[in-house]
This record gives sequence, structure tokens and C-alpha cells, in this order.
Amino acid sequence: MTQPLVFIDGDQGTTGLQIHERLHGRTDLRLLTLPETDRKNPQRRAEAINGSDIAILCLPDEPARQAAASVVNPKVRIIDASSAHRTDTGWVYGFPEMRAGQAERIAHALRVSNPGCYPTGAIALLGPLVQAGLVPADYPAVINAVSGYSGGGRASVDAYEGAEGARGPAFQVYGLGLAHKHTPEIERHAGLTQRPVFVPSYGAFRQGIVLTVPLHLRLLPAGVDAAALHDCLQQHYAGAAHVQVVPRDEAATHANLDPQALNGTNDLRLGVYGNAQHGQVLLTAVFDNLGKGASGAAVQNLDLMLAAMR
Repeated sequence: MTQPLVFIDGDQGTTGLQIHERLHGRTDLRLLTLPETDRKNPQRRAEAINGSDIAILCLPDEPARQAAASVVNPKVRIIDASSAHRTDTGWVYGFPEMRAGQAERIAHALRVSNPGCYPTGAIALLGPLVQAGLVPADYPAVINAVSGYSGGGRASVDAYEGAEGARGPAFQVYGLGLAHKHTPEIERHAGLTQRPVFVPSYGAFRQGIVLTVPLHLRLLPAGVDAAALHDCLQQHYAGAAHVQVVPRDEAATHANLDPQALNGTNDLRLGVYGNAQHGQVLLTAVFDNLGKGASGAAVQNLDLMLAAMR
């Protein structure tokens, strides 16, 4: 069987470069990239997409929509790393561990929308708990997240690493209008019925994320405590290769969380920290915004598709 042809559209951006690096040296596929002179040529890009078996779109939202609309070959399969199609019911959401059967749906889908970095952590934490009824769907969720500056794309990377002496702020909170584009994605795929408050920020480190969701036990169903929340997550992700839940005894020894702890991997580490005296719980997620939050997730979805084609 001929090795599948994979086209990365936008392979010079942060996500595309990382995908290219992760696929470099693979012998089970062929990589197609366009020369620099053709990268902004709509006709050449459309030809490349329609001539591939699987196209990975690493583009801003509007160009991603245009690229997807240019597909006329019914056999071409798309993985879109932008946020253009993440709440589109015609696309399969590319979070294999989200619920039972999701990996199989991704494996056979024609159109897969890769999750956003922040939503990956928020949905991983809240989704199983809402599904199990341990967190009400209308819970007034507040999500705080700190990402490495690479989450802002090339412009942000240049601000920290570009010209000699250039350096962005040590820490910055943004999205103050409470209208971040990831919020509807979190609400939809976590199963929430009320829009969460999402507060994103960047730190002066290149990549990595710590995301937290505080919970008040008095707002949860009677009898739900930190142990029940932990056990639910543990059961949901049992056997998952890329999602781990910190054991309760280990969590009790933690004094802090390092957002860079899982950099360079496709892993996602979830934690549950509780204070019974105060009736409070903190849900946490640590992962690489360029790994499970972007490029690593895209390659994971690609591998599911490739396996289904064999």
C-alpha cells in the first residue's frame, strides 16, 4: 500500500513547525510541503490539499475556512488546528479522551477540529465531572490559565525572542473583555449550560500551561467531595496513554505546579486538591500548549486516522 500523503498547510507557523518536527523521519507517511513561492498562492494550496490523503491546516481562522472550502476531492480528510470549526456540528472534535467512542469517531472522520490549548485542560477537567453529574451543568465556572508566550503565535514569540534586548512582560493577563474565542468551545464540549468566566494569561516562559478551576463544595450535589471528584476523573481516564490523574497521596505532597513540567510531550496531567475545612476544591491541568494543546494533539489525531486507513 502506498504511504498516505500528508500536507501541512501553514508549516512555517509555530504549530505547523512543531507538527513537521514530530513527523520528521516517519516512514509510514509522505509529507508534502509547498515551496516558499507557492505558500500564499490559493490555487497551489488548493491543489496540494485536494491531492493529499490528509491535510493539516495550521492557519488563522479565516484562511482555514477558505482552505476547507476549497476541498473538492471527497476522499480528502482534514485536521484543522485553527479555532474556525471547533463548535461546528459538522466537524468531529479532536479530543480522543473526551468521552467513550471519541477516538473511533476521529479515526473515521473526514473533518476533525483540533482542540484549543486552554480548552483541552478545561474540558478534560470539567467534561467527565459534568457528565457524571458531580458538577452541575449550570455551575458558575471560573477558569484561570497561564500559558507560555508561544501561545500568542509568532508575534508573541518575536516580542520575547526577536530583536536583541526585546523582552515581553514577566506576566500579563489578557482577554479582559471576557469574550475570548475559546470560551464557547469550553462551554460546548465541557457540557456546560452557562458561559464560564475564562481568564487567560501569559508568563515569560516559552511553552507550557497551568490551568485551574476552583470549586465550592456547597454548590455541588450533596456528598460530593474532593475524593469523589478525583475518583471520577481517575475512572474516566483509566488506561489513557496521554492523560494522567495525579494520585491523591501524591497530590497531598504538592506545594506548587510547574507549567513547564510536561514540555516536549503529548501528556496532560490532571490534579484534584481539596480543603475540606473550607469546603473548597481546586482542579488543575498541566500540559504543553504546543504538545497536547496543539501539535501533539494534531499528530495524535493524525495517527488515529492513519491507523484506520491501514
